[in-house]
Amino acid sequence: MKVPLPAAAMTLIVTLIAALPVAKLLASVPQSPVGLWRTTDDKTGKPGGLLRIYEQQGNFFARIEKSGAKADTAEICTACVDERKNKPMVGLIIMRNMKLTDGEYEGGDILDPRSGSVYGCKFWLEQGGTRLVVRGFIGISLLGRSQTWKREE
Repeated sequence: MKVPLPAAAMTLIVTLIAALPVAKLLASVPQSPVGLWRTTDDKTGKPGGLLRIYEQQGNFFARIEKSGAKADTAEICTACVDERKNKPMVGLIIMRNMKLTDGEYEGGDILDPRSGSVYGCKFWLEQGGTRLVVRGFIGISLLGRSQTWKREE
């Protein structure tokens, strides 16, 4: 003779089974900024270049993989004023020495290759690691602007 499961037990079993695909999806979402990111052009709102974030000795860096410009292979950073001056845009390291502190990455700097200006920087992951909010600033974070990058891989 079969003993029927109480309704509460049956509800729990169905809920757990339904939650498995969601748990698997959440487990597969990267919680690290390492990967390929697409920027958005501030002026046009159109998709911009591709940046690769990588980790080296506990610090995070970003380099340009593909610039938003059509002739990106020949483009150089003429506006840069430091060791990056006159270096090719593709391969240029624009974010340096970022460290994870209390859920935010901070302590490094970011280069605007169009102006050659270097700013303080912090960033954090949102939407399960699919979005990266990058804030460049002068002095304190309140004096700056943010961009949201979308994960490509």
